Amino acid sequence: MTDLDRLVPADFRGRARSALRRAAPALLVYAGVRALGLVVLAVWSAANGKSAHQLLTARWDSLWYTRVADFGYGWETRLPDGSVHSNLAFFPLLPWLERLGAAVSPLSYADAGLVAAWLASLAAALGIFLIAERLYGQRAGVCAVALWAVLPVGIVQSMAYSESLFTALAAWSLYAVLRERWVLAGLLAALAGLTRPVGAAVVAALWVTAALTVLRERRASWRLVLGVVLAPLGAAGYVLWVGHRTGEGLFGYLDVQAQWGNGFDGGWAFARFVGAMLTSFPSVLGGLGLIVGVCLVIWLYVLGVRRGQPPALLVYCGIVVALALCASGYFGSKPRLLLPAFPLLLPLAVGLARWRTSRVAVLLAVAAAGSAVYGAFWLNGSGPP
Repeated sequence: MTDLDRLVPADFRGRARSALRRAAPALLVYAGVRALGLVVLAVWSAANGKSAHQLLTARWDSLWYTRVADFGYGWETRLPDGSVHSNLAFFPLLPWLERLGAAVSPLSYADAGLVAAWLASLAAALGIFLIAERLYGQRAGVCAVALWAVLPVGIVQSMAYSESLFTALAAWSLYAVLRERWVLAGLLAALAGLTRPVGAAVVAALWVTAALTVLRERRASWRLVLGVVLAPLGAAGYVLWVGHRTGEGLFGYLDVQAQWGNGFDGGWAFARFVGAMLTSFPSVLGGLGLIVGVCLVIWLYVLGVRRGQPPALLVYCGIVVALALCASGYFGSKPRLLLPAFPLLLPLAVGLARWRTSRVAVLLAVAAAGSAVYGAFWLNGSGPP
């Protein structure tokens, strides 16, 4: 018996191999879509005299993450209007992985972040597949992963950003919740809470499901209690540490975010932004597009409710959507902030699973091409902040 045989039970290895075999079509589709996006980005960037590598690793938020990895926390920049942007706004898990990758390989912090994002995106695709397969079957699982891959802002999944890492941790935590693996779910929720502020959505999903389980079974196992306790430790720990470092206590992290112009106003700032776009041409077209997009998001969420998605998915997705749409801040970020809201895609995946394979393939091929072109255009233009 090898060391691996002693450490990893045979039944677990068998289940893992079986899951990977079932998920293989979804992972191949996902890898193909992302590869297409990278190829189009490379060609487009070369034609514009830009570096695709730099666009993926060394602009916008990716620079802030590498600065945390390189210099630690405390770096900040002061804008002409007097506001201060501090790197304390960025949660630490991705910079930790960048440091680890650079320590054990010849990669730079930026390239280690890119590798972490690519691996995390595959882990996220597998987690999304397993959730969709458990609820609706294998074909729906493949379709759900494909839809997540071909989202217009899907190129962010291939950037040194934290969206892929967070989505992977969230999806696997939710999958563990659905299987009532409470301790694993709590650990993954804690890690998600160290990745992005929206980690609170994963914690809430676990807590609500645990509460419903206790009400149904009239008892609480020690594993359930431990999972509930573990879940908030990541986000709470970082927020409290920031409060201690800034000297502002419980509200220190909120003050840091406020300096960035981020806050929760119930969507008022976003509504004013859209309203302003409706007052002139051609910006009115963009405003109408935003309205249609918001209506689509709400419609997909309602479909999920009507079709009986598990409470864990509804709570998680509802909070992700609410925080994305109802927060102030840079409005160009909202599409990528919705990337982790993958349960929105499940009703569409179920519908596509009923189609003939040839029709689905044609539709997804067209969507993948459109996503690749849009991603290249986006990153070579304004891009995601």
